[in-house]
Amino acid sequence: MIDIKLLREDPERVRASQLARGEDPGVVDAILAADERRRSSLGQFEALRGEQKAVSKAVGAAMGAFQKAKKSGADNVAELETAATAARERAAELSDRVKALEATAGHADDDLDTLMRKVGNVIVDGVPSGGEDDYIVLETIGTPRDFTAEGFEPRDHLELGERLGAIDMERGAKVAGARFYFLTGVGARLELALLNMAVAQAVENGFTPMITPTVARPDVIVGAGFMDAHAEEVYHLQTDDLYLTGTSEVALAGYHADEIIDLTDGPKRYAGWSACYRREAGSHGKDTRGIIRVHQFHKVEMFVYCRPEDAADEHQRLLDWEREMLAKVEVPYRIIDTAAGDLGSPAARKFDCEAWVPTQSRYRELTSTSNCTTFQARRLNTRERVPADLGIGSGTRAVATLNGTLATTRWIVAILENHQQPDGSVLVPSALRPFLGLDVLTPIG
Repeated sequence: MIDIKLLREDPERVRASQLARGEDPGVVDAILAADERRRSSLGQFEALRGEQKAVSKAVGAAMGAFQKAKKSGADNVAELETAATAARERAAELSDRVKALEATAGHADDDLDTLMRKVGNVIVDGVPSGGEDDYIVLETIGTPRDFTAEGFEPRDHLELGERLGAIDMERGAKVAGARFYFLTGVGARLELALLNMAVAQAVENGFTPMITPTVARPDVIVGAGFMDAHAEEVYHLQTDDLYLTGTSEVALAGYHADEIIDLTDGPKRYAGWSACYRREAGSHGKDTRGIIRVHQFHKVEMFVYCRPEDAADEHQRLLDWEREMLAKVEVPYRIIDTAAGDLGSPAARKFDCEAWVPTQSRYRELTSTSNCTTFQARRLNTRERVPADLGIGSGTRAVATLNGTLATTRWIVAILENHQQPDGSVLVPSALRPFLGLDVLTPIG
């Protein structure tokens, strides 16, 4: 979630972020009011709690004086008994009031937490406003092939995959339903080669490879920000109250939950390999052919913990590593700065890399990298000790988290379509050949 201190000190920035996302800026005023109620309730509770402690001590003293006078037969026993009784009654009254104020403060805290979770991460300067179609193209790399000039009509990835014995949608649907598939033969080998190449690159750049869980507890998936605007995308295992993850980002975000981590030697970088599951709710009729939009796929995901001051630079590094991978598969692509309304709650900025798909005559997303600043870490209580060189005091503070895709099953679409030959064979990009053990994918039969 966002920093309540930021919202108190600069509410206009949060309102502007909400407007850019196409969300209600009025929630900012509701949060400020709830925060004031919570702080007022806590102030009253603490003040009365202090009085209660003082009265409790007075009760002990009054009872002691009464008991002592009673034993000695002093003349003021009745007076001391009255005082002790009054003190006990006052203590009981304060106890009831303290409990009531504690409950009020608890309710105010719950209300504030609920409202805070309605606010997406505050976008960073430069993010375009608007929705899905309001992105800005930052760069276009490579030139799409002119298949007409080459004298043949390109086949789509599914036709190519079927001819190669690489993709079987029919049996996937028979076994698991629509939007499931088998990768067979060279298709399976191609995916493994692609993902292994991604892991190799990650390791070369200092990432720790991770095979992650593909289910997560509710607190982890909520903390990672995947139960906000897109809860309908997530598969829920009701019997166990666990969720299938749509990316290893979820597991890696939870990896250091409730920990104080050491970043004095630089960012912690992990590369998670996992199966990913997405319900694709609301996508009926979209990309029903082939493996572009499916319910299950594999992915290698970069995930980084770093100091908040370093997050913007780290974001550029993640984008550069994605560019390095895309260069290895030799496909034309473009980089877009995603508009605020298409970011998702955790991201303060997101860059997408979209590859050219010849048979669709358009670019389709292959990778994305997001700077989530301290949003996820605040929810998951991942902190570092405040660095002394910052001169901002001691204690702990939330770290920044970032993520970026290095390879997914969808890359097969771009590889097959962009490297196809007139006879239906597919040339393997040179960087991928050592991992696949093949130079050309040849149709079967």
